[in-house]
Amino acid sequence: MLTEGAGIPLAACLCGGNRNDVTQLEPLMEAIPAVHGRRGRPRRRPDQLYGDRGYDHDKYRNILRRKGIRPRIARRGEPHGSGLGTIRWVVERTIAWYHGMKRLRIRWERRDDIHEAFLNLATCIITFRHVQRLC
Repeated sequence: MLTEGAGIPLAACLCGGNRNDVTQLEPLMEAIPAVHGRRGRPRRRPDQLYGDRGYDHDKYRNILRRKGIRPRIARRGEPHGSGLGTIRWVVERTIAWYHGMKRLRIRWERRDDIHEAFLNLATCIITFRHVQRLC
């Protein structure tokens, strides 16, 4: 999970469901767009990256460090204790909201642009529901 750098194009990260997540770490890092906000050159990478035990290997930690990103990856065989579960819960909850949209539970579309359009529409619906609760 990236702590900053939302808006990553889906086509850059889309792969088969039977692939290991860790194989897509580098393409995902390369697909992060510039983050606008403060004055000066826009940021191209997050400060840190949170990952579960599936990413626990020095190879991936070194890749992230070379890019100037602090890896926050849980280690296998050790108690959690790092606070990663609290942040990860937000991601799991959001994925559950997406699965609430029947069309997104199983990907039927062959074209990634149509699937991305449905994801964007689902994001708008989820955001609208949250704004309604606030008003």
